[in-house]
Amino acid sequence: MTETKWLSSEEQLGWRGFLLASRLIMDQLNRELQDAHDLSLTDYAILVRLSEEQDHQLRMTELAASSGLSKSRLSHQMKRLEQRGLTSRSVCPDDARGTNAELTKAGYKALQDASHTHVAGVREHLLDHFDPDQVRELARWTEEVVHHLDQDGRSGPLLPSCQP
Repeated sequence: MTETKWLSSEEQLGWRGFLLASRLIMDQLNRELQDAHDLSLTDYAILVRLSEEQDHQLRMTELAASSGLSKSRLSHQMKRLEQRGLTSRSVCPDDARGTNAELTKAGYKALQDASHTHVAGVREHLLDHFDPDQVRELARWTEEVVHHLDQDGRSGPLLPSCQP
């Protein structure tokens, strides 16, 4: 059996701080979107991902992978979004076994409205606490971690677009 290389006090502080900060930021952004737009952070992420496609549609399996959701979780979220008229689903023209998710005009409008709340929250709760060098460092290390863990590229690029 190999010897475990335990975390130092500084590494433990960094790890636990990362976990807590991540959860607190995500919870706060979720609350703000929910309160102002009746959208969860997951709903918002789905709308963003669909908006990044040229025709605002994507195969469900690709959407699940690039959103970090299981197929069943995505299906549940899509049902809620469809009931509100924000998304729709259709048979994939290339493969009748597949299903496409599509952002509707109402979904695009909801995304445009919610994006202002989301961006303000990201700035207030995260980015405004760092100087530009620290933001570049944050971008560098998150890209490094994503590259390490997402070796098959399912999550797609980190920066497809910045605005809906």
